[in-house]
Amino acid sequence: MVFGRLLPREGNFFELFNEHGQLIAKGARAFLAMVHNYADLSLREQHGAEVVAAEQAADKITAEVHRLLHRTFITPLDRDQIHRLINAMDDVLDLLQDTGEVMSLYDLQTLSDDVVRLTEISVRCCERVQHVLTLLPKLKDQAVADSVLKTCEEIDRLESDADRVMRSAMSRLFREEPDTRQLIKLKAVYEHLESISDRCEDVANLVEGIVLENA
Repeated sequence: MVFGRLLPREGNFFELFNEHGQLIAKGARAFLAMVHNYADLSLREQHGAEVVAAEQAADKITAEVHRLLHRTFITPLDRDQIHRLINAMDDVLDLLQDTGEVMSLYDLQTLSDDVVRLTEISVRCCERVQHVLTLLPKLKDQAVADSVLKTCEEIDRLESDADRVMRSAMSRLFREEPDTRQLIKLKAVYEHLESISDRCEDVANLVEGIVLENA
C-alpha cells in the first residue's frame, strides 16, 4: 500500500528514551550532591539548579515523544506502552525536583541521616532505570531480555528497601524529634523521597510488561 509506505515508521523512540534515562540519572546524582553538600548554601543552590535543568530538558523530550507518537505510523512498541512509559519516566524527575523545592519552601536547614539514606536508594533506583532503558532496542535477544528482567527485580528490591528505611525514619522522627515544625518538614521530605523509588518501580513494571510482550 503506497499510502502506508509514505507515512513515517518507527521514529527514534528508543533514542529519546535513552536520552531521558540519562537525564533521570544525571538529575538524581545532582540531587544526591545537593544533599551531601546541603550545609553549603552555594553548593546546595548549584546542585539544585542542576536538578531543575535536568527536569526541564526531560520535559522537552517527553513532549517530543508525544509529538512523535502523532506523526509515526508504525511504532516499535505499542502506542499505549510508549505513552505510559515516557510519562512514568517523567514522573521520576518531577519528584526529584519537587523534593528539592519542598526542602527550599519549608526552609529546611538541616537534613537527617535518613534523608541521606533515602536519597542514596533513590539514586540507585534511577541509575537502574537508566540501564534498562538502554537495553530496550535489544529485547529480541533473550540474554538482554533476561538482563532487563533482573534489573527490574533489583529496582523492586530497592523500592522495598526504601519502604523499610522510611518506616524506620518515621518511627524515629515521631519518637525523637522535639521540634514540631522540623518534624512536619522532615516527614514531607521522607514521603517525597520514598515516592521517587515508587515511580522508578512503576517504570520497571511497565518495562517488564514490554519485555513479556515483545521478547
